[in-house]
Amino acid sequence: MPDLLITSPANPRLKQVIALRTRRGRTASGLTCVEGRDELALALGAGVLPRTLFHCAELMAPGGGSVVDDVRTRGAETVALGRAAFEKVAYREGPDGFLAVVASPGIALGDLEVAAGGLILIAQAIEKPGNLGAMLRTADAAGVAAVIAADPVTDWGNPNVIRASKGTVFSVPVASADTATTLTWLAERRYVLVATTPATELLHTQAELTGSIAVAVGAEKWGLDAAMLAAATIRVRIPMAGRADSLNAATSAAIVLYEAIRQRG
Repeated sequence: MPDLLITSPANPRLKQVIALRTRRGRTASGLTCVEGRDELALALGAGVLPRTLFHCAELMAPGGGSVVDDVRTRGAETVALGRAAFEKVAYREGPDGFLAVVASPGIALGDLEVAAGGLILIAQAIEKPGNLGAMLRTADAAGVAAVIAADPVTDWGNPNVIRASKGTVFSVPVASADTATTLTWLAERRYVLVATTPATELLHTQAELTGSIAVAVGAEKWGLDAAMLAAATIRVRIPMAGRADSLNAATSAAIVLYEAIRQRG
């Protein structure tokens, strides 16, 4: 049976998808969007089953139909869109004809389980979705056990987080909580908190980063707050030879995480 075809950009179903661009819409529905073939493929590989896959043959690269068939075989609804209709719901420039509605990623911190000796990234009050997404790509590549957003400014289902992460938000366990709850969770599991800050003499390469370690990175403008710094067992800085006193938050996270990976062999 052929897919339902929607050609009108004013179709009510498309308005429901557009509502997921807002945090309010995502929170109310528990849903978000994954746009792009690569991002969708990674989400599918992580076990995500779309509620609905909207697709546009006119925008697809050759072979795109096989992806639609795969999603349909898994039991998800697939809906064909005309070009004008698809471009109405697409949030990225140059859409490639794939947009899936899925359950928003992320779990409550209390439900997060990590093995002893794991490496965790704490992202505190990161404002830019692109930075949070870039941290997830690093976490996925480095084999980080989980990423926790402490006092999150954006949500894991933000389409720009998903896009910047290339879909790795679905492959890395992610959770959110306020800072106090995060610190309690770490203490109960005897994690050593490593705070990144320019206000220390200890270089990240000089610190012991093996065992159960949680690396905390704050927003570029303010860095980590007083509570996170006070709770840290270790404070480290990344050496900088220029005039700037801080790096991009995602870059800082990558540098320290990969030093931890190096030390772990």
